[in-house]
Amino acid sequence: MARLSRDHFIDLRPLTTSPAFARLWAGSTLSGLGGQLTIVAAMLQMYAITHDTFAVSMIAVAGLVPMILAGLYGGMLADAFDRRKVALAAASITFASTLLLALLTWFGWETQWWLYALSVVNSAANSIVMAARTAIVPRLIPVVLLPAASALNGIGFGLMVMAGPALAGILVATTGYAWTYTVDVVLMTSLFLGLWTLPAIRPEGAIVRPGLESLKDGWRFLRRASNIRVQYLMDITAMTFGQPLTLFPAIGAVLLGGGAITTGVLTAAVAAGTLLSSVFSGPIGRVRHHGLGIQRAVTAYGAAIAAFGLVLVAAAVGWFAPAHVDESSANIVLICAAAVLLALSGAADNISSIYRNTMMQAAVPDAMRGRLQGIFIVVVAGGPRVGALYAGALATFTTLWFPPLLGGLIVIALVATFARMHPRFREYDALHPVP
Repeated sequence: MARLSRDHFIDLRPLTTSPAFARLWAGSTLSGLGGQLTIVAAMLQMYAITHDTFAVSMIAVAGLVPMILAGLYGGMLADAFDRRKVALAAASITFASTLLLALLTWFGWETQWWLYALSVVNSAANSIVMAARTAIVPRLIPVVLLPAASALNGIGFGLMVMAGPALAGILVATTGYAWTYTVDVVLMTSLFLGLWTLPAIRPEGAIVRPGLESLKDGWRFLRRASNIRVQYLMDITAMTFGQPLTLFPAIGAVLLGGGAITTGVLTAAVAAGTLLSSVFSGPIGRVRHHGLGIQRAVTAYGAAIAAFGLVLVAAAVGWFAPAHVDESSANIVLICAAAVLLALSGAADNISSIYRNTMMQAAVPDAMRGRLQGIFIVVVAGGPRVGALYAGALATFTTLWFPPLLGGLIVIALVATFARMHPRFREYDALHPVP
């Protein structure tokens, strides 16, 4: 029984086998926690300035094109130069932009347009950091430990996204926006420690200088890599149609009540699911058919988001509601139901992410890994921004519950279609990785 219990918990060998990976993981987790403070605070501050859900969604949308360009170029840089130096340079830009946002807020000079501009800079620089950092990981640990490393990244993501939004809601409500941004500035220094202590990590194999030919080379590889393409399609479908994050401030203000605290609770619920699914990820690492695992996980994600939409329908018709719902009076029953469903969506997305990351890192050659990670980040980070536009615009013209309900059903239908069109994806074998 004891052995069965241990087998169900996360594999910690990447941390004990590679001190360099352990430092990078710890630094990324702490800096990511600070980043979540700024993301949630910027959303709440934009809503406080404009009282407009569409304006909140535009924080994410405004950074979409710069993020795409930076992610692609960052991937090319990671395949041509020392990946450690690339990540350090991009992290310095993120640090500077966050420091400027904190200073502007302290002096009372923040505006809607400053929030947009600095969010754009942050998203672009972070995409370069992610491209370089993710391409570094397979060089620090053995291939057999890649699923465990992905699960540990899920632990880190779960911790920072669960604690970050909740802490942001509390900090904004009790101390204001300036202190919230300042805490991010302090926590971000940990990322520099994790990166600075790494050895030089230059790409292996033929090096192509950054430019159009390097980008074409990456796209030619992706055209041949059908398994990688399908996982991109499934993920961008889930992130485009099943990402209700941008609606949380309005949901907390007018539908479920509770204001900033509810926004933090709902966002943290997603991360709680991510965290728990990583803690009990032992069986996930023993699954060989990662394509089938991705399909089932993304389908479960869509079902959870659609059910979340139904909870919002119940709130809209007044089920379990107090006499008056506002920022100081909340529908506790439906907030709890929504949090459970969002936790299930976070767990499903994390399981999909473990399989996707392992497939990317095991099946893609090292000399191509940076560019494919750049494209991957465009999918992972660009999808939610398109999803923010989808949710914000649709909620503006309809109602708050309609985007997640419709979007979850669309995710289920499209994932089934992609799986039927590409049967080889379901047969992908982790012991014999083929891109």
